[in-house]
Amino acid sequence: MSYALITGASSGIGRCYAREMASRSYNIIAISNQQEILSEVATELAAEFGVEVVTMFCDLAQSDAAKQIYDRCKSEGLDVEIVICNAGMLLFSTLIRTQPERLQTIINLHCTTTTLLCRYFGEEMKLRGRGRILIMSSSTAWLPYPTISHYAATKAYLKSFASSLWYELHSYGISVTAVFPGAVDTPFYNLSDKLRKTFRILGVMMSAESIAKRGVRAMLRGRRRVTPGLFTKIVVGVCAILPARILDFFIRIIPPVKRLLERV
Repeated sequence: MSYALITGASSGIGRCYAREMASRSYNIIAISNQQEILSEVATELAAEFGVEVVTMFCDLAQSDAAKQIYDRCKSEGLDVEIVICNAGMLLFSTLIRTQPERLQTIINLHCTTTTLLCRYFGEEMKLRGRGRILIMSSSTAWLPYPTISHYAATKAYLKSFASSLWYELHSYGISVTAVFPGAVDTPFYNLSDKLRKTFRILGVMMSAESIAKRGVRAMLRGRRRVTPGLFTKIVVGVCAILPARILDFFIRIIPPVKRLLERV
């Protein structure tokens, strides 16, 4: 049996990816550091879609996390056809006010573990002559972002990595898809329900379900990249050609932004 392996599958977009793949009759390998919630996800997906769900409790920010996951899949004979590298974290803080340990965590989580998962399972896919990889980047990958410099930089790494990996693997029957979402409608933003609804209507925010559906659709079609939502497409298009000094100009003239930078 073939499996879709999903990191960060216990909540947010990752949980939606798990549901989306299960709805397409894929067996699931759900990975997260939230053990109890993982069990809930497994029970939910198995009951609703009749698929097998293997859960793996793992701290994906550990440098050997990818090897642990790969070794367990090999030892249990799990045939991984799809790898969805979704796990991530967002921390608002300027670099010099961020604890070094937190920086190491976000770099390991976004860059090290994703790279090594693609290395281990990419080799298996190449030998098999088929497979699909989805990598979650971000619209922040297209422009420097003060207060999340570390986050934006790791997402820029994933943007470049996914593009290069496509060139290395596509001729062997393996697709590599990068997803560049903008703002996601979650409680993280501490907005009122009314304002969040308004932002969704305007396209400034998208639901996790919508992003997961578009990401999976693009992956199964073999697309190299997808930017969900018209608003995010416009933002990414502008950011791709916008000189970095323009951002510095806006920071200097907009008082709320300046105060934010001084505070974080």
